[in-house]
Amino acid sequence: MAFSLWGFLLEHLKGRIMESEDNVIAELLKELTGLINQYPKAIEHRAAMIQATGKDPELVEKLVKAADTMRDSGNLYLTWAKHYAALAEGNSDASSDEDETEDFDV
Repeated sequence: MAFSLWGFLLEHLKGRIMESEDNVIAELLKELTGLINQYPKAIEHRAAMIQATGKDPELVEKLVKAADTMRDSGNLYLTWAKHYAALAEGNSDASSDEDETEDFDV
C-alpha cells in the first residue's frame, strides 16, 4: 500500500511540476510579447525626440527604419515562440495560419 501511495504522490508532483513549467512558459511568452511590442515604440520615440531638436535627420531616418524592421522581425520571433509554447503544452497541432501582424500595429 505504501508503494501505491508513493506512486500517487509522485504522479501528483509530476503533474504540478509540469503545470508550473507551463505557467512559466506562458508568463515568459506574455513578457516577450510586451517587450517585442514596446521596443520599436521606444526607438520611434527616441527618433521623435531627436527630430524635435532638429539634430541629425539622417539618424532619425535610420531609427524609424530600425523600428519598422524590429517590429517585423519581432512578429516572426513571436510567432515561433507561440508555436513552441503550444508544443510544450502538448498541442501537437501547434502550427497556425493566423496573421500575427495586428499584435504589432502593422
